[in-house]
Amino acid sequence: MSLIDIFISTLNVTLPVFAMVFIGIGLKRFHWIDQNFVNTASRLVFRATLPTLLFFGLADADLEATLDPWMLLFFALATLASFAATWGWAMGRVRRPLRGVYVQGAFRGNCGVVGLALAAGLYGDEGVSLGGLLLGVVILSYNVLSVIVLATYQPQKEGASQGVDWKSILKHILTNPLILAVVVATPFAVWDVSLPDWLTTTGDYFASLTLPLALICIGATLSTRALRKGYRTTLSASLAKMVVLPTASTLLAVAAGFTGPSLGVMFLFFASPTAAAAYVMAKAMGNDETLTANIIALTTLMASITVTLGIFALRLAGLI
Repeated sequence: MSLIDIFISTLNVTLPVFAMVFIGIGLKRFHWIDQNFVNTASRLVFRATLPTLLFFGLADADLEATLDPWMLLFFALATLASFAATWGWAMGRVRRPLRGVYVQGAFRGNCGVVGLALAAGLYGDEGVSLGGLLLGVVILSYNVLSVIVLATYQPQKEGASQGVDWKSILKHILTNPLILAVVVATPFAVWDVSLPDWLTTTGDYFASLTLPLALICIGATLSTRALRKGYRTTLSASLAKMVVLPTASTLLAVAAGFTGPSLGVMFLFFASPTAAAAYVMAKAMGNDETLTANIIALTTLMASITVTLGIFALRLAGLI
């Protein structure tokens, strides 16, 4: 395969995903969809269609071929290392009130939508299965680590209670629809339980709504005008999220012996832009939501270039 063929095949994976994001920007700009649509569609994706996609992707998976405990452990360790490195870098370089938002924005990727969409485009059902397994690690680690760093730098209002409601956080993690979908689907995959054809077809129809709806919603919520505020801090966090950390984590994965779909899906998760959930958590905990929105917007725009170049480089090296 020639260099041009490799590049074109890479664009065939990444362009459809990011084209849907830009379509979302256009639909919102022309007022064909509004914030009420985005809110409703986002809830539908999070509570129903994405869990359905994960369930059927995992239930039909061959766990003997896809389940790799070392991959899950490596991803968890890489996430923890990225979190620690980002926090260490921010100490003394980022103003204290912005430090929690900076760290969260630099390490927390949108794996559940963008990462999974790219994995599906690159590897099909196998990519969804591998991504679904990794999402269990992602959801748990991202939420816990984000709470830790945001709580550390949370502005204390007069009369406000001190500390974090860990019981509430644990409840949200245990009732997360994505985690529940992975847990429920696992026995079907372990014991190779066959589902009726009509149920599988219905599930596929419903699950197929997930990625287009989610990507359109991401585009509709982007605000490039917000990027004018705090541009230097935004750029620093975005470069860490989209260039430094994915490169370092992927090189470590290669050194650890990962190749093929495992390496490819991990790279896509490492290289996903900052998750929209980061904005919700930052705002809820009294941190700077404007900076968070800036980081989400810039990393999403950067991803169309950085992810494409990353896949191209890995394919060129024969690693995926």
